[in-house]
Amino acid sequence: MTILGIETSCDETAAAVVRRPAGGGRGEILSNAVFSQIEAHAPFGGVVPEIAARAHVEHLDGLIARALRDAGTDFAGVDGIAATAGPGLIGGVIVGLMTAKGIAAARGLPFIAVNHLEGHALTARLTDDLPFPYLLLLVSGGHSQLLVVEGVGRYRRLGTTIDDAVGEAFDKVAKLMGLGYPGGPAVERIAREGDGARFALPRPMLGREGCDFSFSGLKTAVRQLAEAHAPLSEEDKADIAAAFQIAVADVLSDRCENAMAAANDIIPPGHRRLVVAGGVAANMVLRERLMVSAHAFGYEFVVPPLKLCTDNGAMIAWAGAERMALGLTDPIDTGPRARWPLDPDAAPARGAGVKA
Repeated sequence: MTILGIETSCDETAAAVVRRPAGGGRGEILSNAVFSQIEAHAPFGGVVPEIAARAHVEHLDGLIARALRDAGTDFAGVDGIAATAGPGLIGGVIVGLMTAKGIAAARGLPFIAVNHLEGHALTARLTDDLPFPYLLLLVSGGHSQLLVVEGVGRYRRLGTTIDDAVGEAFDKVAKLMGLGYPGGPAVERIAREGDGARFALPRPMLGREGCDFSFSGLKTAVRQLAEAHAPLSEEDKADIAAAFQIAVADVLSDRCENAMAAANDIIPPGHRRLVVAGGVAANMVLRERLMVSAHAFGYEFVVPPLKLCTDNGAMIAWAGAERMALGLTDPIDTGPRARWPLDPDAAPARGAGVKA
């Protein structure tokens, strides 16, 4: 089947066409058009929801036309329309969701409301044809979670952040040092020139039982360090960035090792794979560290190509195709959701500033 996917949950406007083989297996990305709003949000040091929603309105129709054109098809060659229905910035989610509904209604096509997080979770099946189950580390600007992916729509959460997401911590560290937006690539770039051993930073949750994350204290420690050495030289910034990045790698590695040990009771031999997805998965230092941990625990390490780590329409189209293959389509009155957990039965996360 051929699915058009639409993604507007944050600051990327995206549309893509993906084909899923009739018998299952690795998917084919026929097109993947993305409009980045970085220039619009950079002066503010972060995403401004109203600006993001307006940009989605301005660019989405053109991106859909481009995605269809690049795929060499039109609406007549599409079997269904998938769109992110949440979680995300509600104004942006509404833009993509209403556009997809309008196309589906006008063309008489099935409509699939996709959980943005499920798009990330299933990308490894699009690119690597992974069988279920597998272990997933989902790390992005708004989420840090460890889950066992048991099937489409079936997720078992092992751990989550009790305060900030790791991508949020990267963005805030970049902002306080004046590195620009987006923060993740800026920190990684300057850290290459830094001495990560110059400054000592805490490793929240390191060595503790369980799989939960905490990054608020680490972020605060970076702020205090920056204030103590103000005004910061370029060398100071590079060394702080390197120390921060190493601390994050230590924490993620420790939490993943706990998760792999716990998941051995759930994931049988032959299926033991650690998949890393989400925007933070683009960080090469973190990738390399997590690969070492995975191999030490007998897990294969799988991470999508860089262009599929950040938000994109292909992952939404693929998640829609996976759901539609199981007969899972949605009514046209499906509403947007600012929050939408992959594991609704997981116990609520608890901690200072937890976002629910």
